[in-house]
Amino acid sequence: MSVTEREPDTETTERGAAPVAWWPVGGIAAVTAALLLATIHRYGYSMDELYFVAAGRHPDWGYADQPPFVPLLAALMDGLFPGSLFWLRAPDALVVAAGVVLCALIARELGGRRRAQVMAAAAFAIAFLNHGGQIDTGTFNLVAWTSCTWLVARWVRLHNEGRTGWSADLPLLWAGVATAVALQVKYLIPIFWAGVGIGLLVAGPRRMLTRPLLWAGAAFAVLTAAPGLVWQAAHGWPQAEMTAVLSEETELMWGGRLAFLPQALMTMGLAIGTILGCYGLWKLLRSPELRPHRYLGWAALVVIVAVVAANGRFTYVAGVFPLLFAAGAVQLQERRPARWWRWVPTWPVFALSALLTLLGLPIDSPSEVRPATSPDDRRARFDTLVQFGWPEFTDSVARVWRTLPAGPPGGAAVVTKLYWQAGALEVLGPDRGLPRPHSPHRGYWDFGRPGDGVTTVLYVGGTEESLRRHFGAVRRAGTVEGRIGIAIGTPIWICERPLKPWSRLWPEMRSLTLR
Repeated sequence: MSVTEREPDTETTERGAAPVAWWPVGGIAAVTAALLLATIHRYGYSMDELYFVAAGRHPDWGYADQPPFVPLLAALMDGLFPGSLFWLRAPDALVVAAGVVLCALIARELGGRRRAQVMAAAAFAIAFLNHGGQIDTGTFNLVAWTSCTWLVARWVRLHNEGRTGWSADLPLLWAGVATAVALQVKYLIPIFWAGVGIGLLVAGPRRMLTRPLLWAGAAFAVLTAAPGLVWQAAHGWPQAEMTAVLSEETELMWGGRLAFLPQALMTMGLAIGTILGCYGLWKLLRSPELRPHRYLGWAALVVIVAVVAANGRFTYVAGVFPLLFAAGAVQLQERRPARWWRWVPTWPVFALSALLTLLGLPIDSPSEVRPATSPDDRRARFDTLVQFGWPEFTDSVARVWRTLPAGPPGGAAVVTKLYWQAGALEVLGPDRGLPRPHSPHRGYWDFGRPGDGVTTVLYVGGTEESLRRHFGAVRRAGTVEGRIGIAIGTPIWICERPLKPWSRLWPEMRSLTLR
């Protein structure tokens, strides 16, 4: 891309670092938080939120499908504010707002002045505004990665300014703390650090690898992750099994490697984020001004290649997007783009991109959200549809439960095929007279099984053929009813006379897949 002359630097800097543009960046963060806090309560629980709350009620050092941070936080917020979607989701919204500021701070560490900081903050808000509407592992993981990026970039700047001593190395220790948090959310952050290590070896500064506080931070992260790793080892490393399962799901549900790039680019935010992010990656690897931080460009490449090679979800690379936004913004501050795309980094394009993002907020009344009209429509609107129908789902199960004879021989239990169905029944079921559910699916399998004396099961989901492998009698007793939601039409079965004691049957029923 051709460039023209360098823009003059009219701002006062201190030892090479521009002042933080607190007012405009803080304003973008405040608007982001306000938009999310004003809308997060409008739609109902998502299926994963119900699971998080339910899983957090079974506290442990780990779960089959994730570390414990988000389930414990979800259960804490639900315990403090029972049934409040606002308070359940508020931490996620505030974390997104914090990410806006961190992205601007990355731009500052890369040499960004006021304009670059504001541009990076706006790109982050546009890309990730809609990630703050539900409590989710992805948002906390994103901001933990962003924190690590800012801290290692800060270390490089401080040392390039000639600062030495423990105070100059403190960012590396804090990066270890941020890594410790990330490891309690997802086990993805080692990919980031592998990329940083490779980048340092290829492009420098290699002296970062010799700093004691870097390894002290790493030791802290490993120490805090140890209980979860011990839990995984004691349970047969289910997280490793989940990696293969998620790869298969990525292929079936999101198009696999062929669809990875377009989906990742769309996640950056249309249109400004996509262009700014791609430009930022190119310049991190090529620009003389960003030469001290070229290792971060290599780190981003390693993350992308690793996730594609593992057939991971496109959302797994979102943690490097704030870096790319910041790098692109800094370069646009230094050099004007070629004439043919000079119109892109302008306020009308930012405004249009922001408008497209705002349309993704839950601005429609719940009664105006239409049901899916086809399988393709269902997939396209999956993130919205998963927030509807769970009260109706629970009501349908409760109606069948009330038809069971009082006190069947050996007792009765509720079992669901999928983990989120059990989560819905555990969170919403007590008010409808339902007992605590069981499920052999993913993390729920570890929460307990029916007692060996249970002879009658109300089973939600599955097929008659699959259930007859485990029960002597199976009959359909109902169907989930409702206007909208992904659970509408789910069969409800009454299963009797289990063919084996539950202590032997439960391991056979265990499943990590959605099939």
